[in-house]
Amino acid sequence: MRWLGGVLLTGALYGTGAAFAQGQTARPASCASAEYRRFDFWVGDWDVYDVSRPDSVVARARVEGILDGCVLREVYDGRNGLSGQSFSIYDAARQVWHQSWVTNRGQLLLIEGRTEGDRVVLNGDYSAAAGKPAIIRGVWRPVEDGVRETAETSEDGGKSWKPLFDLVFRKHAP
Repeated sequence: MRWLGGVLLTGALYGTGAAFAQGQTARPASCASAEYRRFDFWVGDWDVYDVSRPDSVVARARVEGILDGCVLREVYDGRNGLSGQSFSIYDAARQVWHQSWVTNRGQLLLIEGRTEGDRVVLNGDYSAAAGKPAIIRGVWRPVEDGVRETAETSEDGGKSWKPLFDLVFRKHAP
């Protein structure tokens, strides 16, 4: 009974409770506004390169729109054995972009932020070396031959930043 109450409460919170109770199909969310499309430049099938090694593929990433175009899902397969998935969504109620990243190494990263011009800039808490608390900032932007993603960390509350990685996503070559 506890589980059913949670389902009904969740449905009611998101406007589908009445439709669920009556057996009707809920109307999909409208994710067609311009803000929802601001991260679509990342959609594609990509070979991923570290900028410091531009001729060597470090991963393959596939990014697609799911759930009626409301969510971007990334499937990342690194050549070093790291696999992960991210889910990115624009939260219109709070006017922020949110991303959840999970990996086959038990890592979880939750970051949020906004668009700045043609860039998506997301920040969040991060565990640096030896578990020391830090802030991480990821930036995605379209470039001539694909997408550039950079990340940097700060262990002093954002006063100074250190590069974590610098990647370029280029269309996958079959």
